[in-house]
Amino acid sequence: MGTSVTEELKARIRAEGQYLGDGILKIDGILNHQMDPKLIQAMGQEIARRFQEARPTRILTAEVSGIAPALMAALALDVPIVYARKHKPLTMYGPIFLETAPSPTKGGEVNLMVAAEYLPAGERILIVDDFLASGRTLFALARMAQEARCTLVGIAVIVEKAFESGRQKLMEKYGVPVESLVVITNMDEQRIEFADDPPRTVEV
Repeated sequence: MGTSVTEELKARIRAEGQYLGDGILKIDGILNHQMDPKLIQAMGQEIARRFQEARPTRILTAEVSGIAPALMAALALDVPIVYARKHKPLTMYGPIFLETAPSPTKGGEVNLMVAAEYLPAGERILIVDDFLASGRTLFALARMAQEARCTLVGIAVIVEKAFESGRQKLMEKYGVPVESLVVITNMDEQRIEFADDPPRTVEV
């Protein structure tokens, strides 16, 4: 199951992904604008499989691109999902948890807000998001879980950019499993390389 999902995801990223410079990968046709429901469902099922033994009781993500895979993982695990809002709606009142995180695609910082009633103390939190690069959004969500007096049991992402070292920083800080469906080790305008690619042969 996991192998087929990761291989399909890698194939789609190779075929449709666009490198925009400054470490930014555009996969709008796969996850960040248009979505393939069956592929997203398979991603969520694979995340659920990897974290089933951690017994999460709630999934935490951030709008917008984390919601779809987080929802499918929550469906497979049969737990609620709560997503941090970036703009406070009129319906959000009372105590809230608020964190900020830099946004490499939007520039500047974004606020992340969750109403305290939807992040009760004592929950076992699995964080799910689309990308792991520097890890700053994930750090903000993890701080929110801690502030809510919840237990962070793991972090799952769809795409990891290994060259930005976010995984190491998260594991050093929180000591929880960090799982990525695909890991990109290098990318430029010509090529996207994944961690488990066979080594390239060099003609002499």
